[in-house]
Parts: sequence; C-alpha cells; structure tokens
Amino acid sequence: MSDNASSLRTLPWFARPSSRTWRCEPAPAEVRGFHAALPDYAPTPLTELPALAFELGVGRVFVKDESCRLGLPAFKALGASWAVHRTLAERAVSGEDPGPVTLVTATDGNHGRAVARTARLLGQHAHVFVPQGVHPQAVTAIVAEQAKVTEVAGAYDEAVRLAAEEAAAPDAVLVQDTAWPGYEQIPRWIVEGYSTLCAEIDEQLTAAGAVAGPDLVAVPVGVGSLAQAVVTHYRSRLSEGAPALLSVEPEAAACVLESLSAGEPVSVTTGETSMAGLNCGTPSSIAWPYLRGGLDAAVAVPDADSARAAARLAALGVSSGPCGAAALAGLRAVLAGVGAEERRTALGLNATSVVVLLSTEGTAANPHSTAITEHATPQGSLR
Repeated sequence: MSDNASSLRTLPWFARPSSRTWRCEPAPAEVRGFHAALPDYAPTPLTELPALAFELGVGRVFVKDESCRLGLPAFKALGASWAVHRTLAERAVSGEDPGPVTLVTATDGNHGRAVARTARLLGQHAHVFVPQGVHPQAVTAIVAEQAKVTEVAGAYDEAVRLAAEEAAAPDAVLVQDTAWPGYEQIPRWIVEGYSTLCAEIDEQLTAAGAVAGPDLVAVPVGVGSLAQAVVTHYRSRLSEGAPALLSVEPEAAACVLESLSAGEPVSVTTGETSMAGLNCGTPSSIAWPYLRGGLDAAVAVPDADSARAAARLAALGVSSGPCGAAALAGLRAVLAGVGAEERRTALGLNATSVVVLLSTEGTAANPHSTAITEHATPQGSLR
C-alpha cells in the first residue's frame, strides 16, 4: 500500500513523498465574498487543543470545528450554497424559465440537508435520494427542510444513479457533490464553495501566531470533494513549506485509499459504518487528479477509532460526529503502532509541527454518534 516501505503494511495506509511539489490553479477569489455576504455567515471556530499536541508529540494542534456552519451542523452548506447560486445565475443568463426548479441530489445526510435548506431559502424545490443505512433522524432533518425524500434500497452509488435519472426531468437540476465524465461543472462549483473554509483557516492561524501556516492538514474523505478543495488551496501556492495532506476514510469504504494504491480510480463495495457521510464507494472524477497528485498520505480507520476520537474531542469541548472525528482517529492511527516513526517521517512531523484537523460535522449532524458525558471548555477558540 505504501510507495516505499513494507514495514507500513500493518495499517491501511498509502504514502507518496513527492506530493508537496505538485501544483494546481487556485479557487476563485470571489467565493469567500459570496459567503461573507450571506445573512448567517460567520467563520467557524479554529480551536487550539494543547492536550492533543502533547499526546501526538507535535507543537500545536488546531481543530476546525464545523459543528455549526450557516445554521447547519456540517460544512456542506458552503458547497451547496455556492453551487446553487452559480446554477441559478447560469440559468438566468441563458434565458431559461425563471420559475422554481427542483434541485435533485443523493446524500448520506449532510449534503442533502444543505441542498434542501438552500432550496427552501431561495424559493426552489428539492428532491433528495437517501441510500440504505442513513439514520431515520437524518432523513427527518431533510424532510423538515420541506424537501421530497426518496429512500433507496441500495448503497450511496445507487442513490446517485437514481438522482441523476430523476434530474433529467424538465425544470430539474442535479446538484451532486461527486462527479463523473459528462457531469462535472456543478460538482466543481461545490468544491469551489469549500474553499472558504480553507481561507478562514489561514486567517485564524495568522491570528494565533502560526503565520507560516500548518505543517499537516488531516481531512475526512468520502468521494474526495472536500479533500480536492484542501489540495487546491495548499497546492496552488508557489511558496516553500507546503503542508503535508492526510486523507482519512472508514475501513468499510476506503475508495480513495484503494484508488491511490492501484494508481487509478477504483470502486469498492462499501460496508456498514458509523461514518455515514464517508460511506462512498467511488472517488469523484474531478477530485481524482487532485487526490492522486496532491495528497501525501491516506489512511483508513475502523468505527471504534472514530468513536474514541469523538469522545476525546468532546472531553476537550469540541462537538464532533464520527465523520468529523475521523481526522483525529486517522492521525492517531498513523502515529501509533508498528511503523509509526516511518509514517511520522513521511508526513514531516516533529515536536514543533503545527497540525490542523478538519472536524467536518458536529454530533447533531450524525445520529450514529456515541453519547458522550465528558465535557471541558474549548481551549483557545478563534473565530
């Protein structure tokens, strides 16, 4: 699984030392201004957790807390709002019927709710396809946004297929956060929307005195759209000192890890996982070149590791569901056990390194979250 060390095979892991020299074009600058103009916009907190830095043997650890983003408990509203804005603007320019359209999507929970919320706020309709295994409370939250919901007796990829078929109807538009050949523009806009999260991190790290930026960013991965945005942000810079980028997936749905190992996109048969938002079997076609070129490493973790990471974050005052806590679970796995020192070296980590963990959802976003009773006040939260 690793390019260069058989001793790393005890962990579902892939590493590529050359990725920090890979470069791409940046996201459009106007995305941040669009979000800043929204009524409910505010940067989500970047919380410093010295206790985690000590445990992980690094200098500083920050958690980007997406438990409340534009009124929803996950980061997905950034992509959905920008993509729907661009879609409706393109329709207006092309002279299409200005009446309401139906925004169609498939989801494991958070993306569908974000599309439904955006549709409701803009006077549009929404139809959301939900795969088997999504918690009933997540479905209820989508219905509460006045969306039509179709529950699918199959996995996420099947829900995407059915949503695409439904969107072929007149006055319907597919707003999907994964891409395939022939369907790439709207997923690209969704990825652009996520760039606001990265811009906020830059500003918040500067305010915290970490002017040079992070040495490592760990990001949970489903089809890879958020990871594509993170790669775009950090690999579009010409300066030295680019951070290492680590993707984290469930062992039950490690399509990016398997694709990186194979050297080409592959689909995997997914299993059950509490990390429902990451339960995806095929990488996004537009994300794949960025993941292949710009990720330093990928790791897959079991549900139990994610649950323990969520409990640890909760004890430190950060609300994080199983998907959000995957970033910490993955880094913990990388820095423990057989081959840990080689993996630490592959990521360029030392006792002074600055680490950013992307916690992509709060506990309210994922009913699979384990109930936690420990609590502590967040340390060093920046807005």
